[in-house]
Amino acid sequence: MRRLVAFALPLLLALPVAAQDLPGEEGIEETAEHTEIGGGMASYYGRELAGNRTASGERFDPAQLTAAHRTLPFGSLVRVTNVANGDSVIVRINDRGPFSHGRVIDVSHAAAREIGMHRSGTARVKLALLDD
Repeated sequence: MRRLVAFALPLLLALPVAAQDLPGEEGIEETAEHTEIGGGMASYYGRELAGNRTASGERFDPAQLTAAHRTLPFGSLVRVTNVANGDSVIVRINDRGPFSHGRVIDVSHAAAREIGMHRSGTARVKLALLDD
């Protein structure tokens, strides 16, 4: 009996340590079809930028569902969800930015309309990177 207790006790004590979350993974949730990558404030590109080249080399078209993100690879598909109303849109990353402090993504005018932020100009959003 003493051997059993001596063997089982360290295993039982180690269980709570193994069940803890790893540091630095807050805000990231992975599922089969997407990875939650956090969120924050979004803004949108003005129509006056139509025709300008994006960082990927494409011409900006405010009618397309595109966005700018600081680090995601060009071509990434991201679901942007307006936290206030639950509306979401899938955008393709084709530019770098945003360059305004406190913003996490800039979306096109078409994407802003889809999630109901075209009047206010900004919205608190959640971002999810879609798997290929």
